[in-house]
Amino acid sequence: MIDSLLLISLAPVFIIAFYIYNRDKYEKEPVSLLLKALFIGSLCILPVMLIEWGLTSLYKGPEGINEAAYTAFLVAGLTEEGIKYLAFCLFFWNNINFNEKFDGIVYAVYIALGFAAVENILYVFEGGFSIGIARALTAVPAHALFGVMMGYNFGLARFNPKYRTINLLAAFIIPFISHGAYDFLLLGNNQILLLVFVPLFILYWITGFRKISKLSDASPFKSVQSDDQEYSESDELEV
Repeated sequence: MIDSLLLISLAPVFIIAFYIYNRDKYEKEPVSLLLKALFIGSLCILPVMLIEWGLTSLYKGPEGINEAAYTAFLVAGLTEEGIKYLAFCLFFWNNINFNEKFDGIVYAVYIALGFAAVENILYVFEGGFSIGIARALTAVPAHALFGVMMGYNFGLARFNPKYRTINLLAAFIIPFISHGAYDFLLLGNNQILLLVFVPLFILYWITGFRKISKLSDASPFKSVQSDDQEYSESDELEV
């Protein structure tokens, strides 16, 4: 039973991690660095749980929609995306391997997946297999998509100094608001909000894949790889 719960908790994490690794087609990041990102992301759960506990205990307002908004945006969105943002800045912003825009997505998503792995284990071991299935289709991909939003703007900020401040702000604000909206629609306990949740989540998927494709295809190492291939083919023809 424990093995099954652990599998359903971690399977979506590894599937998404494998996908992002494969999309980094032209100059892959060191596996050791990716494991470091996962580990750092997993450690983020500690300050997040402490801060979220404190913020939750501070709330003295009415129950219902107000409490849902407070929990979604301030307790969850602000805290979780804020800690992941700080982790990226501290451990990956100045790393020499961050040498193309797409790397921002890679590191941010892996941090998010490390966090999601621990969070998912906690929820699934408490709620059971059905919770694991539900979170595999929603919560874990959502964390990865928030990572895409964050990493996309970190990538732009790194290699476009003119708009660095704006993009650094966007790297936090966009995933924070998106995370808050995601949680609010689920916590609001309202049929209309739940109806909005589905198209919004689909929009997250569509824009996320577009960001991944855009920065992957814009890799400066793409042309280098093509030149190397042409040179190799030329050698073969001469031989």
